[in-house]
Amino acid sequence: MAWVALLLAGVLEVVWAVGMKYTQGFTRLWPSVMTGVAALLSIYLLAQAIKVIPVGTAYAVWTGIGVIGTVVFGILLLGESASVFRMLCLVLIVAGIVGLKILTPA
Repeated sequence: MAWVALLLAGVLEVVWAVGMKYTQGFTRLWPSVMTGVAALLSIYLLAQAIKVIPVGTAYAVWTGIGVIGTVVFGILLLGESASVFRMLCLVLIVAGIVGLKILTPA
């Protein structure tokens, strides 16, 4: 269950990271509210996950999901670059996340 909480925390991190773009510096009410709620829920779920999962592993996975998701949404929604080198960096992040998951006791 801790890994599910961590996955959801990572997804919510993507929501608030991308959401910040739409807040226009927290000057738009509803995007700002949604971003704030997503951030609080993300941190809450991360805190629940680290009750079971080692903090270093959980934090690395949480930020990794956030980075990957934010880059993908930046490419798909915001027209950001999808260069070969950026994609290679994403592959390295995924490899690190998978490695941490494999090497962390259940």
